[in-house]
Amino acid sequence: MKKVSLSGSLRENVGKKDAKKQRRSGNVPCVLYGGKEQVHFVLDQLSFGEIVFTPHAYLVELNIDGKMYNAVLQDVQYHPVSDSALHADFLEVTEGKPVITALPIRLKGNSPGVMAGGKLQLKLRKMKVKGLIENLPEEVIIDISKLKIAEAIKVKAVQLANVEFLDVPNSVVVMVKAGRGGAVAVADEAEEEAAGDENQAAE
Repeated sequence: MKKVSLSGSLRENVGKKDAKKQRRSGNVPCVLYGGKEQVHFVLDQLSFGEIVFTPHAYLVELNIDGKMYNAVLQDVQYHPVSDSALHADFLEVTEGKPVITALPIRLKGNSPGVMAGGKLQLKLRKMKVKGLIENLPEEVIIDISKLKIAEAIKVKAVQLANVEFLDVPNSVVVMVKAGRGGAVAVADEAEEEAAGDENQAAE
């Protein structure tokens, strides 16, 4: 996984009043859990944006008042109007303990279905996975070089060594939907197959 370093400060007070005060000061209240004890801290809103407004998944090296932690972002609560971050949860990464996170998807290859006039539809932007941090790649690469019109790749068909996928197995990740040109191509193929069957029957 990609790495990013962020510096934060411990919260002296924990509560709604302090959280509002921190947000007015341009900070995001955060909690780090998964270790020996929970750590309540704040991150600067601008630096926090580096790991939120991006398609990448990061291993975050947190420097909280000089103490270092490795973590992954687990959850973010946003303001319903301004869309600014209100609160964030981080999970501390410890050696030998699996983590759950979401990895971005990257498509590889050229789909025959798209070249035949179909429309490629990416249903999932990220996939939820579980594994040791050292086994998690930067992204999930999916080969679409054999994907024809009306065909789809589901979660259960995607595999990575030592990584467990947590999305619903039958969920569609990517598919090729028949466009106008694609529908014509499918009809032509069907007519050719039917003609071939008739010729064989005549023989």
